Amino acid sequence: MTRRVLIVSLLAGVTGCLVLRDADARDRLYQELDGQNAIVEGAPTLAPFQHVRFCLKYPADCTSSPADLERIELKVETLELLRRVNNSVNIAIAPKLKGYGPELKDSWKIAPVSGDCNDYANTKRHKLLESGLPSKALRLSVVKTPSGIGHLVLVIATTKGDLVLDNLTDSINDWQSTDYHWLKIQSASDARFWYEVRSPARISLSSKNVRLAGRQ
Repeated sequence: MTRRVLIVSLLAGVTGCLVLRDADARDRLYQELDGQNAIVEGAPTLAPFQHVRFCLKYPADCTSSPADLERIELKVETLELLRRVNNSVNIAIAPKLKGYGPELKDSWKIAPVSGDCNDYANTKRHKLLESGLPSKALRLSVVKTPSGIGHLVLVIATTKGDLVLDNLTDSINDWQSTDYHWLKIQSASDARFWYEVRSPARISLSSKNVRLAGRQ
């Protein structure tokens, strides 16, 4: 079986998380960003239970400095870093279905040999933190696919808009160009807390639009 295989919905539904790369998905060669719409936090909500456990195991990944920027400037070098981390982690971790039952045998991990969407997203966040990007701009988010399957992605808050790093594609896309239903997102002010996703908001930006090149 190759890494690019079709998603088996019934199997993925068992874990509530997509772990396989969709062979039918076609990466966009270029993605226009208007740099205006940002994810807005709604009411406070419970953090995913596995994220609470994750923070106990990896406390450094769940801290935020008051001096951190909540939105990073999207330079060419930064975009290349995002692409490199997204692609390398997608390749490095072998897809694996995991079950999060009451016995608590499975948990979210950083850089496992094999794992699910939670491991991909947390590993990417960890590597970007190591690269010097601010914690407040790197936010995990729980979404649902059109078929109703739970999924975890990493959102990068930039001056060009909110971008998505996803284990289901090597492309980096504007969050609103995805077909996901957005449920909750990690707090920008404190990485341990989560909020409901309310709606997009207009953000004041002066930069011109950029294009994101994805894999063909």
